[in-house]
Amino acid sequence: MSEKKMTSSRRHHLKSMMLQRGQQLQEAEAKQAEVDKERYMEENCPSLDLPTCMQELQDLCKKLHQQIDAVDEQRYDIESKVTKANKEVEDLKIKVQDLKGKFKKPALKKVRMSADAMLQALLGSKHKVSMDLRANLKQVKKEVKEEEKESVGDWRKNIEDKAGMDGRKKMFESEA
Repeated sequence: MSEKKMTSSRRHHLKSMMLQRGQQLQEAEAKQAEVDKERYMEENCPSLDLPTCMQELQDLCKKLHQQIDAVDEQRYDIESKVTKANKEVEDLKIKVQDLKGKFKKPALKKVRMSADAMLQALLGSKHKVSMDLRANLKQVKKEVKEEEKESVGDWRKNIEDKAGMDGRKKMFESEA
């Protein structure tokens, strides 16, 4: 058999009861937070009694400065612990991502940088290297090939030289 569906009035009643209960819990939480805050302030910040003479006032200032220094040291220690923990979390995230094997390579930005600036970035600022790339290039001179220009004189003369067996023999000898 199919389960009976809840009527809309029943659903509305349950919803209103849940909202009332949530509101009560929220109010109780706010009251508890206020009580905790007051208790902490009473423990760590006693009521201030202003002294009447100058020496007592100076002693009070010294005491307050010492307390401020102690709180600053605690804050610094806590901040360093938090940054260390954040770095460990980032490292672990990277390891998990590497283990998954799916890694999106970020799109690299095109950077215009001269060779001098690149070497300075790689070697550091203490090494000042100037590289003139054109000075290191090998100088190549163009050689002008002078081809033997056959004299284009009288064409009949060339034909007469090549005519007969002597002419053909000369032709084969010149090619070989």
